[in-house]
Amino acid sequence: MDHFLYRDGILHAEDVAIPEIAAAVGTPFYVYSTATLTRHFRLFDEALAGLDHLVCYAMKANSNQAVLRLMASLGAGVDVVSGGEYRRAKAAGFTGDRIVFSGVGKTAEEMELSLTGGIRQFNVESEPEMELLSEVASRLGVVAPITIRVNPDVDAKTHEKIATGKSENKFGIPISRAREVYAHAASLPGLEVIGIDVHIGSQLTDLEPFELAYTKVAELTRELRVDGHDIRRLDLGGGLGIPYERSNKAPPLPMEYGEVIKRTVGDLGCEIEIEPGRLIAGNSGILVSSVIYVKSGEGRDFLILDAAMNDLIRPAMYGAWHDIVPVKEAPAGTELHPIDVVGPVCETGDTFTRQRPLPPMVSGDLVAFRSAGAYGAVMASEYNTRPLIPEVLVHGHQFAVIRSRPTFDEIINRDTIPQWLEGSA
Repeated sequence: MDHFLYRDGILHAEDVAIPEIAAAVGTPFYVYSTATLTRHFRLFDEALAGLDHLVCYAMKANSNQAVLRLMASLGAGVDVVSGGEYRRAKAAGFTGDRIVFSGVGKTAEEMELSLTGGIRQFNVESEPEMELLSEVASRLGVVAPITIRVNPDVDAKTHEKIATGKSENKFGIPISRAREVYAHAASLPGLEVIGIDVHIGSQLTDLEPFELAYTKVAELTRELRVDGHDIRRLDLGGGLGIPYERSNKAPPLPMEYGEVIKRTVGDLGCEIEIEPGRLIAGNSGILVSSVIYVKSGEGRDFLILDAAMNDLIRPAMYGAWHDIVPVKEAPAGTELHPIDVVGPVCETGDTFTRQRPLPPMVSGDLVAFRSAGAYGAVMASEYNTRPLIPEVLVHGHQFAVIRSRPTFDEIINRDTIPQWLEGSA
C-alpha cells in the first residue's frame, strides 16, 4: 500500500496534487510520502511484537536527512555501511547506541569515527577486519561490540547483483568456519562478541530462503553458546521485496516475515535486529518526469522523457521494472499502445522500458515512476552534466523540498583548473 492515488483524475501524493509540486520545483523530481514511510516502518515493528527487537532502517535505500529524521522520530535504529552514512545518521539525530555499522571494507578511520562517536555494534565480515578493529579499539582504550556476519550459502532466488548469501558472494565468512572464527575473535583484546549477523540478499519475494538461513543461524547460536560465547543478539538483515510490478503476485507481508523469525529463532532469548530498507522506502516514493517528445521510429515509437538513467539507474543496471503511469489519469477504455520509454542521455542503456503498453501522451504531459523511493536518488549521478534532481517530502496537505536541484554554476565550479592551464584556452 502507498499514498499515491488518483483524485478526480489527477495523481496525488497524500493530499497534494502532483502537478502542483511540478509547477513549484520543475521536473524531474522525486516525491516521498511521510504516511507511507511511517506505515511501513510500523508494519515491521509490529511484526516483531513480543520479541526484544530493534528495527534498523537500512539507510543505503534512501539517505535523505528528512527521511532519516522521520525514522529516528519513530524509534528506529539505523544500519550504515560507510563513514559518510555514519555522519548522516548522527546529523539526523540517531544516537550511537542505535547505529549498526555493516559492510565489507571498513577502514581504520571509519572504525575510529564510530568508536569515538558511539556505536551499537560492528557487523564484522572477515578476520582481517576484526584484527584491525581490535587494534583500533585497543589504541583508543575501548572495547568494540561485534557480531560476525556468517554466509549461510543460501540461494536467495533474487537478482544475481543483489544476492549476498551464497558461498561465491563477497559477504561474510563461511558458516562452516564460524566456530573457528568466533574463537579467534574472542581471543582479541579490543573486541566483545555479542551476536551473529546474517543477510542473504535484497528484493526477496519468497520466505523459504529466510527460513533456511535463520534455521542455520539458530543451530549456530546453540553451538557457539556451547563453546562459551555469550550470543545475545541476532542481526537477521533485511531483503524483503516490494511489488514493483503490480500485476504480479505480491511479496510476503512483514507480518509473515515476522512469523518466520519467531518460528526459527524466537525461542533463543536473543534480541532481534532486522535491517529493512527497500520495503520501508520503495513504495513511499515516485519519480515524476515530463514528456519532451514522442518520436516515431522504425517499427516502434519512443516516449522521450526529461528523466534519465542518471536519475533512476535501476532499469539500466538491473533490468528493473517500474510501473509507469500518467499523472493525468487516462479515461476508462482508452486504448493502450506499446512504446519504448527512454531518457535523453547519450547511451542506448538510457532506456526505462521497451514496448510498454501506455495511453497516448504528448509533449508536456507528466508521468510517474512508481516504487522509486528506494535506490533512486541515492544512486543518482550528474552524468552528462545533468543536475541531481530535487527530492520532495509530502505530509498531508504540505510539501517541502528536502534536497534542491543544484545550479549549473554550482556543478561546474566544483572543478578547478591547474595553474599551468590558466589562460591556455
